[in-house]
Amino acid sequence: MIANNFMEQLTDLKDYRSKRISSWDRTGGNRDWVTLSSGGKAVLADIKGSGCIRHMYATLLSFDRFYYRNLILRMYWDEEEKPSVEVPLGDFFGIGHCKVRYFTSLLLTVNSGDPSIGTHGLNCYFPMPFSKRCLIEVVNESQFQIDALWYHIDYEKYDKPEQNLARFHSQWRRENPCKAILPEGVEKLTPENQTGDIGKNLTGKENYVILEAEGRGNYVGCILNVDNIAGGWWGEGDDMIFIDGEKWPPSFHGTGTEEIFGGGACPNAEYSGPYTGFHLISRSDWSGKNSMYRFFVADPIRFQRSIKATIEHGHANNLANDYSSVAYWYQTEPHKEFSPILLAEKRVPIVPPEGEELVEKERRIYEVIQKKGGAFFWAKYSKRDREKIISLRGQINEAFDEEEYQKASRFWDDIIKIGRIKVE
Repeated sequence: MIANNFMEQLTDLKDYRSKRISSWDRTGGNRDWVTLSSGGKAVLADIKGSGCIRHMYATLLSFDRFYYRNLILRMYWDEEEKPSVEVPLGDFFGIGHCKVRYFTSLLLTVNSGDPSIGTHGLNCYFPMPFSKRCLIEVVNESQFQIDALWYHIDYEKYDKPEQNLARFHSQWRRENPCKAILPEGVEKLTPENQTGDIGKNLTGKENYVILEAEGRGNYVGCILNVDNIAGGWWGEGDDMIFIDGEKWPPSFHGTGTEEIFGGGACPNAEYSGPYTGFHLISRSDWSGKNSMYRFFVADPIRFQRSIKATIEHGHANNLANDYSSVAYWYQTEPHKEFSPILLAEKRVPIVPPEGEELVEKERRIYEVIQKKGGAFFWAKYSKRDREKIISLRGQINEAFDEEEYQKASRFWDDIIKIGRIKVE
């Protein structure tokens, strides 16, 4: 069985067999990655029999600005036809808005790689048991190839299925923007009526929905991403979790968004811990993109028939911001079929109007670079030029992250000149 205290596994002797599936070079060379063409699919694992996934690792290399949202991770347990996991790859590992922040939690960790070439170490520690089969795949819905995907999947193999273990599930959702509900008589938001005691929510019907599942199980965590279009402090929204079909008021009712994720009032500095974190805060005035996590490890939220986990977008749902999320839970099968995941163009993070020209410029440049060898094109140049190109790419990523789009565009012009790239 899966130990109640994970430390017990260090001393508990089992007749399990530990195994790993990875992208190692079967020829004995050092090409330890797979490449995904546009529209292509890679089967990361297809394991027959019973066992449990214990750790997943990945890192990627691509010039595609939004590859973390363009790649879809799917997992199937025990010959099911519909996936139990369907999430953009980056979001699954805690990367919201395709905007990387390094953080360490008990269940997800993003470690540093080389930011100049865009590699970051993605790690997942959710246990994922199965009885008959485990199928894990990644689909590339980008118009460009993924030049390299390195991965490990560490698992245990059992002689016979473990009993009474729920199956791991994860789903991504997005509402962009959420519909703002203004109190009667209020035509415009101000700092006073945005966060003040104006407007009431006594139903939860207009809340953003993080998870809606049917069956018996445990809700064990979520990632929440908010792009604060409205401005000001956006986090007055309470979480409301309805269990087993209950009506208002729900069993779980919170007091504000920051409380869910372990922060003090209106946090404006990033932090991360074992169970809670605000690991992305773009600006100290709360504008722009934000990401946070809460894992119910010591306190899973249990449901016998159904669960609906929701959160207000602003006080009484008065803000029209971009919300997206990843829910993680365990439940009996069969599970409620997921709504179709948004198309790739609907998953892309918001880019301010002043950045749209740069995104289009990058698209045209990468069309040429892909023909010259993709993200590995720099290997064909002299050491001096190669170092310049890699350094410039790092500066481009940093400038894009800070929304300094003109600066990023000038750095691209330098790469075009050094690389002798002809862009139409």
